[in-house]
Amino acid sequence: MKNLYMIVNPHGGLKRGLNILKKVKPIFKESDIKLHIKETEYANHAFEYSNTLDFKNMDGLCAIGGDGTMHEIINGMLKRDDKKTLPIGLITGGTGNSFMHDLNCLDPVLAAKKIVKNSLRPIDIAKVKYGKKNKIIYSFNIVGWGVATDANARAEKMRWLGEFRYNVAAIIEVLKGSKRLAKFSYDENTEKNDFVFILACNTIHTGKGMKAAPYAKLDDGLIDLVIVKKTNRLKLLLLFPKIFSGKHINSPLVQYQQVNSFSIFPELDSGLNIDGELIGNTPLSVTVKAGLIKVLV
Repeated sequence: MKNLYMIVNPHGGLKRGLNILKKVKPIFKESDIKLHIKETEYANHAFEYSNTLDFKNMDGLCAIGGDGTMHEIINGMLKRDDKKTLPIGLITGGTGNSFMHDLNCLDPVLAAKKIVKNSLRPIDIAKVKYGKKNKIIYSFNIVGWGVATDANARAEKMRWLGEFRYNVAAIIEVLKGSKRLAKFSYDENTEKNDFVFILACNTIHTGKGMKAAPYAKLDDGLIDLVIVKKTNRLKLLLLFPKIFSGKHINSPLVQYQQVNSFSIFPELDSGLNIDGELIGNTPLSVTVKAGLIKVLV
């Protein structure tokens, strides 16, 4: 009999976690897999579980959740004192599911059926050093800087607008036209410019189904950069809706690069978006670690 940890947040993902667990349990039982269920009780509890659970005699660490849960588990695992890792299985249950969107596996039952087949796939992880003290965090999805990140921070103060707050906040930030002068380096190239945003993607999708990086692959050893420099504000406003379809990369406003490493050193430090969360500040340097984590798909 195989043994898997199953982390579930009873309160996250519109409180669907326990209902999803009930639905997928029989799939694991039929495959002679014992689930060791761990419920999260507070923020970063999934990080603590993956960072401290005893991995001996365990065959994998699974979770019901979305991108936020995946981020916590990967960081907890890669920061373990004993350096041990387990294959990770994710069952869709969050509000943001960019990773599972890339795998075309948004149905929880389908995700569970894939996990029990025990097919392993290595995926790349971006090692991010950020801030003046070079703190380290790991990203599997996106690393963003610029107007999109600033709009996210503004939207948090406009929650009364519901989901519309992101669009309103983005429009406000574009119209502000703030200067973002920075030294930007990728691989062996360096330039100084005024940027609107720089978005580094390991997944095709970000947010709620936006095709930010249509050529991104989870296991190519590269991260895809979407770069927009300072330009006409009206042109920027017309560009943003195209991100949902991926057509933005055809615009002359957009520079698209696939790289192994990059860094951003702005004149004025500002916040970062790492895997959909507002975490830390610039400066930052990012290096892709190929196949650092194995996932059950």
